[in-house]
This record gives sequence, C-alpha cells and structure tokens, in this order.
Amino acid sequence: QVQLVESGGGLVQAGGSLRLSCAASGRIFSAYTMGWFRQAPGREREFVAAILGISGRTYYADSVKGRFTISRASAKNTVYLQMDSLKPEDTAVYYCAARNGYVLGTRTAEYDFWGQGTQVTVSS
Repeated sequence: QVQLVESGGGLVQAGGSLRLSCAASGRIFSAYTMGWFRQAPGREREFVAAILGISGRTYYADSVKGRFTISRASAKNTVYLQMDSLKPEDTAVYYCAARNGYVLGTRTAEYDFWGQGTQVTVSS
C-alpha cells in the first residue's frame, strides 16, 4: 500500500510560480512511476506530468511543456511539480498518483494510488 499526501497549492497571480510536493509512504518509492494530474470544475481529470520509476525519465502534457517540471527526491520519498509562468487555465485541483512499475501512464486508470488533491488557483 502507498499513501500520498500533496501540499503546496494556493492562490497565485498569472505569471507566477508554485511548487507542489507529494510525500509518499509505504512501499519502495523509487520503483514507482509518479504522476501529476489535474481536474478543473466540470472537466475530466487530465494528465499533467509523470516521472518514471528507475530511469527517472519525464513526460509532460503539451499544455504545460516548458512551464512545469516534475522531479523526485528518492531519499525523501517525495515528488515535486514546479509550476512556472502560470496561467488562469492552470486553475484546478492537482492530484499526485503512483503506479507500480517503470512505464509511462497518462490515463487515470493506469495509476493505483492517489492523493487527496491540492487546489491551485491562478488569478488573471
């Protein structure tokens, strides 16, 4: 079993930055692929970024490429999402997710464990 706890959300003006953290506990963290998803009101949960287990390769949705950076600190069992040049359309609840294995997943059904989410609001 893996438990995930997100933090770092908040209110920021357009063009600003936030860093989200996801603290994981439970099983071997480094072997898990970690992902960030987001869900805006009235919309489906969508893929934002992922970092693969073992290799550490990263993948991003086109909408955030070049602005967001996903990273992990295995010693701290923590994954981060650095969000720069934020736009109002980035407003959503952001979720951390984990899947057992080291292959990419971009669909919610591919992830086994989820955090409770953290709200990010970007004002114009």
